[in-house]
Amino acid sequence: MKYVDSVLEMISRRDPAQPEFHQAVAEVYRSLEPVLEEHPEYEDASILERLSEPERSIIFRVPWLDDAGRCRVNRGYRVQATSTLGPYKGGLRFHPTVNLSILKFLAFEQIFKNALTTLPLGAGKGGSDFDPKGKSDAEVMRFCQSFMTELAKHIGPNTDVPAGDIGVGAREIGYLYGQYKRLANEATGVLTGKSPGWGGSLVRPEATGFGTVYFAREMMSRAGESLEGAVCAISGSGNVAQFTARKLLELGAKPVSMSDSAGTIHDSDGINEEKLAWIMDLKNRRRGRIREYAEQFGVKYSEDENPWGIPCAAAFPCATQNELDASDAQALVTNGCRLVAEGANMPCTPEAVEVLQQAGVMYAPGKAANAGGVAVSGLEMSQNAMRLNWAYPEVDSRLEEIMKKIHADAYAASEQFGDPGNYVLGANVAGFTRVADAMLDQGVV
Repeated sequence: MKYVDSVLEMISRRDPAQPEFHQAVAEVYRSLEPVLEEHPEYEDASILERLSEPERSIIFRVPWLDDAGRCRVNRGYRVQATSTLGPYKGGLRFHPTVNLSILKFLAFEQIFKNALTTLPLGAGKGGSDFDPKGKSDAEVMRFCQSFMTELAKHIGPNTDVPAGDIGVGAREIGYLYGQYKRLANEATGVLTGKSPGWGGSLVRPEATGFGTVYFAREMMSRAGESLEGAVCAISGSGNVAQFTARKLLELGAKPVSMSDSAGTIHDSDGINEEKLAWIMDLKNRRRGRIREYAEQFGVKYSEDENPWGIPCAAAFPCATQNELDASDAQALVTNGCRLVAEGANMPCTPEAVEVLQQAGVMYAPGKAANAGGVAVSGLEMSQNAMRLNWAYPEVDSRLEEIMKKIHADAYAASEQFGDPGNYVLGANVAGFTRVADAMLDQGVV
């Protein structure tokens, strides 16, 4: 049995009820077969087995009181995948769908994403099945304080530095940081995504969306094309989608869609700066539904549908995992889409990726395209360590250069292994070899 097959069989047997994790591991490991053939030392050192088993998985109870004084109980997690390159680094997700499989998949993807940034970052992911939607600020605060009371035992600025993710924005980061500071009796850079007024970095809220567009621009440029004037379909309407749209507008593109779990809006005239500001107020302050945009601006709203049937030159899935399947990919191909760049983590199913690649559509996997968020988190850690705050243009410039470097490294790796422009292969190889070589250097740990 080939090395990859034996490892995948072992994972399926050991963790039989973790489909998202199995999917992520298989996608990466299958693409690494040419590297593993050239470098038998990776198999000799059991690198695949070690990477697919987190260094530590922490599961804990989170009791909290709602506004009626009733005790509620949620489950909390922190998956610490690898500290090979630095402190564990990755977001916290608060959403009812959170479970161990999803967090292990996210932590596994984070290994390669963080490695691609070339910053000294390990990988982790965490969260809870708590749903902040519909909760008062006081309820969210009590939950965050209870969650951090346990999590604080396992994190620190040189151990594990969490950030935000779905359901964990500025409000939640503030409550989590306040409780950590109270417990540890120290003000350290233990969380990223903080407000710039108390240790956060400028450009951090924008970073994932901006970085995705920077990466897409590099892909288009490599192919002799441009985003200027391009009609772009975006899914989601949260942080990543919002700032993807903003950077697209800055580059002269035309975003025409956004969505949430209830449906999709299609604005054929384009979502301009004024309309985007309205969406940001709707989602970030009023916490409303995207259908209200359709009512406000008189555009088409499709209930329980995604944006992938909308004709576009470029698509940016920015909502959640496995949101774009093979039929969606075929619709994009049929409508002339030239590029798909993942703003979310693993939003395209393996079948969708196959359809896109066979049709010659440029495809940017999330571990490369959406690495801007963790890149600026790494820059925030540097600023915290130096007790400095860099200006907006400096952080944005550093982000842009990091994304250019990720693109260049991924493309070079795809060329090296005989499939130029296959960014799945390139990103996986470039990220893997950096981590694997460091693991060999550090011995069996």
